[in-house]
Amino acid sequence: MRAEAVRCLDVSMATKSVGWSSPSEKMKLKSLLLRYYPPGIMLEYEKSGQLKTKSIDLLDLDPSTDVSALVEEIQKAEPLITASRSDQVKLLIQRLQNKLGQHSNHKFYLFKVLRAHILPLTNVALNKSGSCFITGSYDRTCKLWDTASGEELHTLEGHRNVVYAIAFNNPYGDKIATGSFDKTCKLWSVETGKCYHTFRGHTAEIVCLSFNPQSTLVATGSMDTTAKLWDIQSGEEVFTLTGHSAEIISLSFNTSGNRIITGSFDHTVTVWEADTGRKVYTLIGHCAEISSAVFNWDCSLILTGSMDKTCKLWDAVNGKCVATLTGHDDEILDSCFDYTGKLIATASADGTARIFSAATRECVTKLEGHEGEISKISFNPQGNRLLTGSSDKTARIWDAQTGQCLQVLEGHTDEIFSCAFNYKGDIIITGFLSEELRCEEIINVDDYGLIYPHAFRFHIEFYESELSS
Repeated sequence: MRAEAVRCLDVSMATKSVGWSSPSEKMKLKSLLLRYYPPGIMLEYEKSGQLKTKSIDLLDLDPSTDVSALVEEIQKAEPLITASRSDQVKLLIQRLQNKLGQHSNHKFYLFKVLRAHILPLTNVALNKSGSCFITGSYDRTCKLWDTASGEELHTLEGHRNVVYAIAFNNPYGDKIATGSFDKTCKLWSVETGKCYHTFRGHTAEIVCLSFNPQSTLVATGSMDTTAKLWDIQSGEEVFTLTGHSAEIISLSFNTSGNRIITGSFDHTVTVWEADTGRKVYTLIGHCAEISSAVFNWDCSLILTGSMDKTCKLWDAVNGKCVATLTGHDDEILDSCFDYTGKLIATASADGTARIFSAATRECVTKLEGHEGEISKISFNPQGNRLLTGSSDKTARIWDAQTGQCLQVLEGHTDEIFSCAFNYKGDIIITGFLSEELRCEEIINVDDYGLIYPHAFRFHIEFYESELSS
């Protein structure tokens, strides 16, 4: 048990080396906060009169971990956790263990249908809690919706072309970024719908964007082959990331916010320093366009998916390829890690999805049942369920261990292009290519829900819900 506790903690200490202070620097712990997904404890502390945060990541924590041994190891590694805090830390870890031991099997039913845009959707996104969501559209607007009531809260107007890329600044959720074919990105207030800034500088369509975890920067990727970093406070351009020879179609920050990754149609992925804009390295090895590129939670690995039918795993420290994940018969359209970084999921145009172990690089299970290509795939925060969206007009929920299909979400009238869980895993949002956008919230007796947008007509239906057998 003690070895397991040490292994559990070693992972966390390796993850968040940024921000650790030397023993000589005086720090005062103010509060301890739980983070359920992935499991960890957030420390709020005061240093030099400023309030700061850092985390103890417990990615390998499970219900059988020896809590006492783990707390001892935490105290040895983290000077802020003194003996007087040990009982409090034990209670927090036990709460995490209880949460990890909860596995719910719910069946969901139609709740409502909402009126949306006058032209087809481009993207959908949830805030962290799932209390509201946004939709981008060919009608040049982004709309903000209240999830529970279906009320339209704001219409964000001002772009002069398609609003394609949209995002909340999660976990804060007080700002929205929209990227458009009009070559600009706009920053909006969730509360008022006011436009704070319009970021100008790209010479072609913006097709992807992302906030950094600290919500101080927004990054945009464009068909002009460049990415740009923008300061949220001032509205000024910070850096332009140049080096790709074709369109940038994917970008994301790591969890520390100190690096950003860009994937391009030039078959390469590049890692950049977010603080300086310096190119760290370029990942070369795919022989077709990149479809996705992401870091795992502890920033040790990078996963890339490609139209060459493979995914690759890369060492995030030195940029070396450590594995090529094969088995699909057609293009990889999406790929992702689970929250802890233990599992990898891939979705393909061959109509199947696969789950791989990040440790062994072996295929754990194959998800079969869709009758068309799978364009999107994502884990729930607990890591025991997978969500897929397909051109066969359905979304499916799968058991991540067995590969069994647990539920088919039907009723879409065209291919699904977007689907995702919220932070708690109790809401799902899906969007599909259609003249309709229907939004369904399905709630069970535990008040867990599922939301998937579809239709343009205004219609509300209510259904009873129950636990699945």
